[in-house]
Amino acid sequence: MAPQRAMPIELAEWLETPVGQYVRAWEQRQVDAMVGNAFGYHAIQIGLPHWDLLQANRIPHKVWAHSPSAPFGTRAGRLICEPEQLPFDAQSVDLMVMPHTLEWCNDPHQVLREVERVLMPEGRVVMTGFNPYSLWGLRESLPGLALQLPIPVPSQVSPSRLKDWFKLLSFELDRGRFGCYVPLCATSAWLQRWQFMEHAGDRWWPAGGAVYAIAAVKRVSSLRLVGPAWRKSRRRRMRRGAVAPVASQVDDARR
Repeated sequence: MAPQRAMPIELAEWLETPVGQYVRAWEQRQVDAMVGNAFGYHAIQIGLPHWDLLQANRIPHKVWAHSPSAPFGTRAGRLICEPEQLPFDAQSVDLMVMPHTLEWCNDPHQVLREVERVLMPEGRVVMTGFNPYSLWGLRESLPGLALQLPIPVPSQVSPSRLKDWFKLLSFELDRGRFGCYVPLCATSAWLQRWQFMEHAGDRWWPAGGAVYAIAAVKRVSSLRLVGPAWRKSRRRRMRRGAVAPVASQVDDARR
């Protein structure tokens, strides 16, 4: 088995730093908007169970699934499992939220296959992640600089690759947003000084945000059943059989 790309505990600790709180606040707003109108009976969050990304949703049954290495927290409804093997029946989940899940799992594509298996038709999945083509990702790829992100750049799943995987698994992209355009700063003071880049980046460099949030819907093609078409054709054949006698037959009867 391939080594884990990043430990959830490291990501959870990083989210408590000033820059992590900045990312967390942006992602919370985006996910709240994407899950607010999702309906059904079962909603699952995979990863980071101490962070409630289902709070804006009204689905009655909610579960926070996580790997054994993740921080547990004290919330009820927790479930320990690996994202590559979800312990749910096929087509049993209406909403699935995955904060940075693909960045620390062993097999991201297998995780998406499991998501497709357990989601109901028209079910929704919401994912967040780091953008390797942002200022943050480019900085982390430069040699000689100290890493400030909890996840190395090669392990990040780009939005373009995620869209290709969605297409292969019959997911339809519903909406997507990039955010966090300020430089990768370590303190809250410098983050505030660079806040003007938030609006400038969203306008002039929309795909260069440090993080992204994407929502997709599982589409299932349905068969169109044709009704009693054979009965109509049979009636047409019967009507064509009632033909009036031709002129030669009338003449023979007169004789």
